[in-house]
Amino acid sequence: MAKIHPLSIVEEGARLADDVEVGPFCIIGPEVTLGAGCVLQSHVTIRGLTEIGARNKFYSGAAIGCEPQDKKYGGERTRLVIGDENIFRENTTISTGTVQDEGITTIGSGNLLMVNVHVAHDCRVGSGCIFSNNVGLAGHVHVEDHVVIGGQSGVHQFVHIGERAMVGGASGVVRDVPPYVICSGHPSEPHGLNSVGLRRAGFTLEQMNVLKECYRAIYREGNLIADALAEIDGILERADESVRPYVEHMRKFVAESPRGIIR
Repeated sequence: MAKIHPLSIVEEGARLADDVEVGPFCIIGPEVTLGAGCVLQSHVTIRGLTEIGARNKFYSGAAIGCEPQDKKYGGERTRLVIGDENIFRENTTISTGTVQDEGITTIGSGNLLMVNVHVAHDCRVGSGCIFSNNVGLAGHVHVEDHVVIGGQSGVHQFVHIGERAMVGGASGVVRDVPPYVICSGHPSEPHGLNSVGLRRAGFTLEQMNVLKECYRAIYREGNLIADALAEIDGILERADESVRPYVEHMRKFVAESPRGIIR
């Protein structure tokens, strides 16, 4: 049976795995599902139509499954789905979706959201990401896997950030950030390949050199996106199979970027 502090409120209908721990002064709404091994430290509020996987930890003041901060929201039954083994530090806030999008906010597994992080309605966050203190994602933002966003940074609504990209601290991201790229500034500008992150992830020197070729094609002065994509097609023709999926992903991201990439 779940271990629930007597000073907390778990509303009828909430579904908690047998080994969930709920500290003092927490509130859990009637449509919340909490998976095995979840821990709510204290003063945590989880509401809405919210489904949470296993072994997630919520620190004091976290507010999960909040109503969207959107004046168009009219009380529709929208959702929040969270994966496994995430850490939500103090005062993290995460909203459910809106019917103007797909009605769902999603967060993958193995993420670390530090103090005061806000994930707005309809965001899609992948797995293995790190968001430092006071990062804010506006509505409809998509963040792929293993992205790092530095503290005090804000991401504009509808922006997409690609896999293993890194955003420096105190940045304003108003355009899409291609995979494997490091950027910073206000507005954010590209500053090369995220070589340190790729090396830590086990990418070989040969793989990184091919991705650097792609980066140079995208950001060569005077190159239009069409020119860059043509160059990347040439890189793909001679790329080793070990790096081909990453090049293909980078190309697809740039070609389909809904807001246009950072320049």
